[in-house]
Amino acid sequence: MSIHSYCGRIHGFRPLYGYRIARTGPLCGADLRNYYVKPASGLNKMAAIANKSSRRTATKEERRQQLIDATVKCIARKGIGSTTLGDVAQEAGLSQGIVNLHFNSKENLLNETLQFIAEDYKAQFDATMLKAGTEAAEKLLALMEMDLKPSICDRQKLAVWFAFWGEVKSVPTYQKVCDAYDGLYDSVINSLCEIIIKEGNYRQLKATTVTDALQSMTDGLWLSCLVSPKTFDREKAMDAVYSYLRAVFPDHYE
Repeated sequence: MSIHSYCGRIHGFRPLYGYRIARTGPLCGADLRNYYVKPASGLNKMAAIANKSSRRTATKEERRQQLIDATVKCIARKGIGSTTLGDVAQEAGLSQGIVNLHFNSKENLLNETLQFIAEDYKAQFDATMLKAGTEAAEKLLALMEMDLKPSICDRQKLAVWFAFWGEVKSVPTYQKVCDAYDGLYDSVINSLCEIIIKEGNYRQLKATTVTDALQSMTDGLWLSCLVSPKTFDREKAMDAVYSYLRAVFPDHYE
């Protein structure tokens, strides 16, 4: 994916965390805790019957997603190697036969799970690019903020990402998916940095160097969120990223 040329002018754009982007020249391109009524036993039975019925009538896509979601939870808790089809079936509240019916093997289930989390990231990545302003500085900051939002920087998701990344050297299919993810990230971030460097005449900078630094910061902050959740602070994390952006692109970030 590449960033095309555009035209516009930034006027004190305020993103999620309240940071400011400098103006630049034209570019091309009810409390319910006490409200509780114990349901009648007959209603409990009806609810149980309804729940079983909905499980039986779930579509193929819904069932597959249910199993993928269960796999994510199992991997986050036990890791890839220790997760079994029986674990997934138990987590999903289904029989192991259902897991085999939909995925045939643990390998297929793991591949589909990795693909799901990769596509989930890409969907949020693309949505962020569309919602951000037209300027490269706006888009770059928006992507950095996205990586630290709870929908992305989530311990369960991160545990799964790191688990798969740890297996890429021995599993080519994992390598392919992870490389595609990294390629997308690097391409877009690098293109944005190139635009900013050209516009600000930052001759001493290389887009690839800034891209590598931002990716390393994001990976490090994700790892911190995963291993030290009690001390991890999203705002402080974003402050660190913004401080770096301000240091390398002083004319774009105030």
